[in-house]
Amino acid sequence: MKTEEKDNYTIFRDEKEDVNDFAEFLTQIQDRFKDKNIVTDITKYGELTLEELLMFLKLSTTHRKGKKSFVIVNDTINIDLVPEEIHVVPTLQEAEDLIGLEELERDLGF
Repeated sequence: MKTEEKDNYTIFRDEKEDVNDFAEFLTQIQDRFKDKNIVTDITKYGELTLEELLMFLKLSTTHRKGKKSFVIVNDTINIDLVPEEIHVVPTLQEAEDLIGLEELERDLGF
């Protein structure tokens, strides 16, 4: 896994070729990054099924309960099919913008 540290978040990218293994791996090591906002860049996988995306549901839910953002970047999934418990955006810039908005909401007590 490759990581890239930004000012207020960390980007995770998989170096392997299996999105399910990547989701499982991130779930196993979640305690290591529970205090950080996370962007998971899975654009390299191209078109994903909803089932593959749902592999990140538990991870997303747990992370967001800890008052941190968890955003997935993928530009091929039909956003209308994605449950609202998972934040999926098509670009890294939109992921950064979403994290900024979520931090502002948390600061305001929402």
